Amino acid sequence: MSDPLGKPGHFPYTRGIYPDMYRGRLWTIRQYAGFGSAEESNRRYRYLLSQGTTGLSVAFDLPTQMGMDSDHPLAAGEVGRTGVAISSLADLERLFQDIPLDQVSTSMTINSTAAILLAFYVLVARRQGADVRKLSGTVQNDILKEYIARGTYIYPPRASMRIVTDLFAWAQRELPEWNTISISGYHIREAGSTAVQEVAFTFANAIAYIEAALTAGLAIDDFAPRLSFFFNAHSNFLEEIAKFRAARRLYANLMRDRFGARNPKSMMLRFHVQTAGSTLTAQQPDVNVIRTSLQALSAVLGGAQSLHTNSRDEALALPTEESARLALRTQQIIAHESGVTNTADPMGGSEYIEDLTAAIERGAQEYLDRIADMGGTLQAIERGFIQGEIQNAAFEFQKAIERGESVVVGVNRFRMEEQRKIPTFRLDPAIERTQIERLRQIRAGRNGKTTEEHLERLEQAARGQENLMPLILAAAADYATLGEISDRLRSVFGEYREAA
Repeated sequence: MSDPLGKPGHFPYTRGIYPDMYRGRLWTIRQYAGFGSAEESNRRYRYLLSQGTTGLSVAFDLPTQMGMDSDHPLAAGEVGRTGVAISSLADLERLFQDIPLDQVSTSMTINSTAAILLAFYVLVARRQGADVRKLSGTVQNDILKEYIARGTYIYPPRASMRIVTDLFAWAQRELPEWNTISISGYHIREAGSTAVQEVAFTFANAIAYIEAALTAGLAIDDFAPRLSFFFNAHSNFLEEIAKFRAARRLYANLMRDRFGARNPKSMMLRFHVQTAGSTLTAQQPDVNVIRTSLQALSAVLGGAQSLHTNSRDEALALPTEESARLALRTQQIIAHESGVTNTADPMGGSEYIEDLTAAIERGAQEYLDRIADMGGTLQAIERGFIQGEIQNAAFEFQKAIERGESVVVGVNRFRMEEQRKIPTFRLDPAIERTQIERLRQIRAGRNGKTTEEHLERLEQAARGQENLMPLILAAAADYATLGEISDRLRSVFGEYREAA
């Protein structure tokens, strides 16, 4: 039995996955951004890079996430609203104009259409002259949590898992430095889960992906080092620190003992953290700066490899440039002024932290055992078990707020009658019209016969067992649109409808 605490950089990595942690290298400072047109988002990215961001994080609008082009009838009014609108390779070329992709790490928060967006990204990098084998970054590609907590799914779960594992296998050969999935607890927590549930259900999804990859013939140590995770930093400061420690230890033991991993990198839980958007309030929005600062500090003390800090105005609108800069400065102050980076694990050995770490690990393992008894994650999702547990937790939390047992400053206590108005971001409504016109020009200017041949070839491959990624890449290179590629896969796989 290994020492449950151990040393930083040593199995089971409770105290961090590297011996020196931030003394050797800071976490990647990312700021999640994307809105309107590719040009507008490009300007924000270049601004953030100029201000000290060390990695990009791309937000996509809802049509892009759902496999719809910007001119789809259901896209009306949603183009560019929750992220940048991307309908074709041309949009991604504009998004990354003058940003050398071989010199920046990019995270893309995209799931149902992850394979298509990654294909666009690789094509842009090639046209920049980059060595794509050296590209670094992450594509979220975590479809299971969409059925559990978020809802931007397209295909039924088992068809979606086929696309995920095809991406794994292709990227293992073509993009060895790329993280092929970011298994997300963030959205599970945003939907209302507890800290224990966030860890448990995230790892239940991870187990399903790993088993699918093994069934597809991949060896555990060939793909596990490129698995990454995405967690929430919520408001209970000490619980969040313990949560990250418990997750690392649970994962290390899971990978070694259940899956037989031998490469230490396969056992290291590497994760990005975002502060909790669901805790931000429209009331007294300046107070959100304090919430976010504490949440970000818990992520750092918990040993995150990458971090995004939310902006104070996100309960009201997309962040303004000023708010995004302040959120970025929050990370920089923690990194350079707080002193918490001077030791690998400042919290290690605290009696309360260690007890809480052990309790979260036990609770998460109990959930994993229950899910295993049901036959695994897919069966638990299909039965509605995981969704029901999250819904119950969210209901209990909301009742506690309404009864005043849980205090939310400015909402159920310490309220102010007069609210200070702050400037908020406004999206230009002309963006949608411009985006649709550009999309029409793309369709008119391409070789329609060649594009159709590529799409037909992709559809036939989807009916068989061939890896879909090279065919998606070929279609994307000829400016087949995101919606057209998604529709060909829909024609084979169908669409998922949640049971009433």
